[in-house]
Amino acid sequence: MKRAIVCALTLAILVALPAVAAGVRTIQNGIDVWHTPGDGSSFVDFAKNPIPKGFFCAKSGSFTGRIVLQGRPLTTGTPGELGGADTIVQRLDDADFDGNGVATTRVQLRALQLESVAPIKTACGDFTARVSLSGQQPASKMRIIKESETMGRFEAPIQVRFRVNFFSTKGTSAQRLELVHSFTLDPATNATWGAVVPKRNFSRQASVLVDTDNDQIPDTYLPKSSGNFFPGLSEEWLRAARERQAREKVARTDLGSDTVAPAPIETCSGTLSYAGYGSYQCAAPGTDPQCHPEAEQAQHCAQPCPPCYMTYTAATSSGLDP
Repeated sequence: MKRAIVCALTLAILVALPAVAAGVRTIQNGIDVWHTPGDGSSFVDFAKNPIPKGFFCAKSGSFTGRIVLQGRPLTTGTPGELGGADTIVQRLDDADFDGNGVATTRVQLRALQLESVAPIKTACGDFTARVSLSGQQPASKMRIIKESETMGRFEAPIQVRFRVNFFSTKGTSAQRLELVHSFTLDPATNATWGAVVPKRNFSRQASVLVDTDNDQIPDTYLPKSSGNFFPGLSEEWLRAARERQAREKVARTDLGSDTVAPAPIETCSGTLSYAGYGSYQCAAPGTDPQCHPEAEQAQHCAQPCPPCYMTYTAATSSGLDP
């Protein structure tokens, strides 16, 4: 009887685990959600293209400094739905891997909301800088390279047309102060990805309403799903997640015998209540920022926000299957 009970429990746990991936053939379209820390790694530099004399007021000199940026949470139809994210990149097409393990899709920056970490000091007073998208954004080519059955790296230069608005910290300037720039951010050197699957039924048609023009009014519906693609996932991330889950005593289920069944790796920490974090968790443990430089004029370093409805599955060859 005891043996029958143990077998039944073992079967129930195995059924609850996500199916082991036999290998990913197609990367589904979807959104990738990011958070920009204010640690000095993201900036716009005006040394080579100064803000002209008289821009802030008649007595202001030219500005050649660097503005360090941090993320401002995007406004969504349901508050907190994106977990404090400030940047959204959309993969526009499903991408099939060829015989060399390379898939290609188009990517487009759909939402961006950054602000200066500290006010800019001028002869006209202090100003806060806020960065957002300017009009329709061009699409770029993204290459996804498979290095194992369910992991790899990707290359995604991002073309961006953005505006920088300046606001007096004292609210004394009635004039709209705005600059518009365009350039291409180079691919991040540590851009890794891993395949994920929903841990519960999830509609691919679900949408999220997002403010895309920085007026704090949600105006555009985007697909809420990230598909089966999670940027930032790597073997190192998985090892850190295993260690974290072991410390939280949720990585293993002990059946009272020598049989131990590992729990699935979840892309969000089990210690959080998602009622206040939405469907994504930004500042997730172990997700390193990915930095996209643009020569010497700018750099955007952002941390991927895992979708909390996902768990990771790996092929048995990786040795890290959940």
